[in-house]
Amino acid sequence: MKTEIIPTILVNGFKEVKEKIKAVENYVAWVQLDIMDGVFVNNETWPHSVVPGPAKRGTKFSKEIGKLKKIKAKTKLEVHLMVEKPEEEFDDWLKVADRIIIHFESRIKNRELGIRELIEKAHKKKKGIGLALNPETHYAVATPFLKDLDLVLIMTVQPGWGGQEFKDWTLGKIEALRKIWPKGDIEVDGGINNDNVAKIKKAGANLICAGTYLYKSKDIKQAIENLKK
Repeated sequence: MKTEIIPTILVNGFKEVKEKIKAVENYVAWVQLDIMDGVFVNNETWPHSVVPGPAKRGTKFSKEIGKLKKIKAKTKLEVHLMVEKPEEEFDDWLKVADRIIIHFESRIKNRELGIRELIEKAHKKKKGIGLALNPETHYAVATPFLKDLDLVLIMTVQPGWGGQEFKDWTLGKIEALRKIWPKGDIEVDGGINNDNVAKIKKAGANLICAGTYLYKSKDIKQAIENLKK
């Protein structure tokens, strides 16, 4: 299974979003935008960081997200929703993203039914959909949804901040998921660098997310190539 590198973007402003996409667009097929609401995780990122209070669920929030349409990037856009209630902003993201990842641990209403409804919404719009699992969440919770998912994202750090250290014990979880889902796309995110990527791929992951390692490197193109090897 082919390995794909997906740069992750965790920023507070739209200008930074654009800059980081442009920095990698010639080297990768996908970029991932990390969306944090300050509730599901302690941190807030764009657009939650720039649209305060109740307006988050209104026109102002939708317009802020809509700015992404102005970025004429060569890459496809994946959005990782680290938010308490993904259903409340899902429709806005469907308008701009090629693939959306929601968290199993979010406080989505009627969890299993709610997740299925969002999967169906994405499929109707011909968009990709993924399910993210926090490090401590058992991989088996994804089993009922696997046939309808484009990917499962296994977090290898606690969501919320970049630059954390990779949790080695999550490798067993990747291996276990690969055994029951041999042809599925398994994405990993958190603390990934040139020193640990080989064992992550060996465990069964084929979509490799990296943020800090790539954007702090002196040569982004070479850093991406290093992770592919």
